[in-house]
Amino acid sequence: MKTIFAGAAAAILLAACQTTPYEPPRATAQLLSTKGSKAFGEATFEQVGDKVRVSIFVQGLKPGQEHGLHIHEVGDCSSGDGMSTKGHFNPQGKPHGHYSSANRHAGDLPALKANKSGRAKVEADVDIITVAPGPASIVGRGLIVHAAPDDYTTQPTGNAGARIACGVIRAG
Repeated sequence: MKTIFAGAAAAILLAACQTTPYEPPRATAQLLSTKGSKAFGEATFEQVGDKVRVSIFVQGLKPGQEHGLHIHEVGDCSSGDGMSTKGHFNPQGKPHGHYSSANRHAGDLPALKANKSGRAKVEADVDIITVAPGPASIVGRGLIVHAAPDDYTTQPTGNAGARIACGVIRAG
């Protein structure tokens, strides 16, 4: 009888010592059309070391058009025009710039380039933002697709035009 209990205890201890695989912090956003737009899509964000892997798919865009893409300060799409998301997410207080520049808003992302069917996909590893909690966390922020290309120089917006799709970035 002692052998059975000892074996059962050993099995329980062994099971308790096994670790579950590491799941990196993730977030998602459903992009919905703003008033007068037909653009919609989805986004995923996954923490990979000190970068965030961004994957965004949008459809209902103007065929062949490039569209600015930004993370905004506030995760609120209630205004109907995306303006309730306020300005670009910028915890470091830097000027607007190209997403590959060290001197840019944390919310400056690669542009979406629509194909002839009005669909676009962006995949990139982006630094200076996190999915994990902290001052650079994008969870709870807004994600905006703009009507026009980002010129990467006009302050503070990149002159990317109207907000045609809006989503809230949520953990999970």
